[in-house]
Amino acid sequence: MSAGRKIWKITKWLPGFIIVALVVFFYGFIPWFLTGIATTRRFHFHDPLDGKTPASFGMQYHDIEFTSSDGIDLKGWYVPEKGTAKGTIVYVHGYNRTRVEMIPEAIFGHGLGYDGLLFDLRHQGASGGNESSIGYNERLDVEAAVRYALEQEKAPHPVIVWGVSMGAAAALMAAADTKEIDAVVSDSSFLNYSHMIRHHYYLFRGFARRRWWWFPSLPAFPIVDEVIYWSAWRGHFNPKDFDLEKAVTRIGTRPILFVAVQGDARMPPEIARRLYGDAESELKDIVIVPGKRHGEGFNSGNKPYEEAVTTFLASIAAQGAKAGAAKAAKASKTPHKPSRH
Repeated sequence: MSAGRKIWKITKWLPGFIIVALVVFFYGFIPWFLTGIATTRRFHFHDPLDGKTPASFGMQYHDIEFTSSDGIDLKGWYVPEKGTAKGTIVYVHGYNRTRVEMIPEAIFGHGLGYDGLLFDLRHQGASGGNESSIGYNERLDVEAAVRYALEQEKAPHPVIVWGVSMGAAAALMAAADTKEIDAVVSDSSFLNYSHMIRHHYYLFRGFARRRWWWFPSLPAFPIVDEVIYWSAWRGHFNPKDFDLEKAVTRIGTRPILFVAVQGDARMPPEIARRLYGDAESELKDIVIVPGKRHGEGFNSGNKPYEEAVTTFLASIAAQGAKAGAAKAAKASKTPHKPSRH
C-alpha cells in the first residue's frame, strides 16, 4: 500500500476518532473526575476565622472527640454557658468548610444563654473519614454530636441543630431520624440530592457559556445522571433516600426555622418556601435575608437573621414552659393513693 493511500485512510477515519474521543471525554472522564472532586478530595475553603477558637472571642470551651455510629472519629469544641443554660445548640458547617465557619453563630447563641457544640463533619477539618456524601451520611455525625452532648456533657434540652447548606441538609436528615433533636435552624438547604445536582449543572453551564463562548452547550442527559449515580456510589448512599422534603415531613410537629438568602442562585428562596410548606409544626417559620452569596446570610443579613432566630428560640422556650405547666397541673390533679404498710 502506498504512503498516499495510508495517509488517506488515516485522514478518512480521523474525524470519527476525534468524535469518539470527545464523547468519552465529556460523557465519561468529566463526570468521573467531577464526582471524585466532590466526594473524595479533601479541600477547605479559606475562612477569615481560620486559626481562631471560641476563646478568641471570650468564650470558655474544651476540645471534644466522639465517634459516629458507622465508626468515623469526629472532633470539635464544647462551649458551655456560664450559668444555667436555656438549652443546647449544635452548629453544623457547610461543604468544604470546618467548625470555624459557625463561630459567629455560636457567639450569638452563647449570648442568648445556650450551650454550644461545634464540630468538623466527616472528611472535613480535623475529623476522620475518606469521603463526603454532601449531607447524607453526615446526618450520622449530627446524631453523634447530639448524643455526645446529652450523654457526656449532660446538655440540657431543648436541643436545636443549626446547620448551613450541607450542614442544614444533614441537620434535617438527622432530626428525621432521632427524636432527641427538638428543633432545627435550616439555612440554605436543598430539596433533594438529584435536584441539587441538576440545578448546579444548569448554573455551571450558563456560567461557562457566558464566560467562554467556545464552551459546548452539552445536554443534561446523560452527564447529570452519571454525576448523580457516581457521586452517590462513591458516597455510599442511594440518591432516592436523600430527600429533604421527606425528611421535613418525618420531623412532624417539631419546630423548624428556614433561612434563605434573597440573591442566592445556588439555593434560591423558592427552595426554603417549598420546605416550609412541607413542615407541619405550628412553630415553623421562614426568613429571607438580604445578600447574594450562598450560605452567607448570617453576615449579609445579620439583623433580620438574628431577630428571626431570637423569636424562634423564644417560641420554643414558651412552648416548653407551657407544656411543663400543663404537665405539672395534671400531676397535681391526680389523686394520691396512700401506700399500704
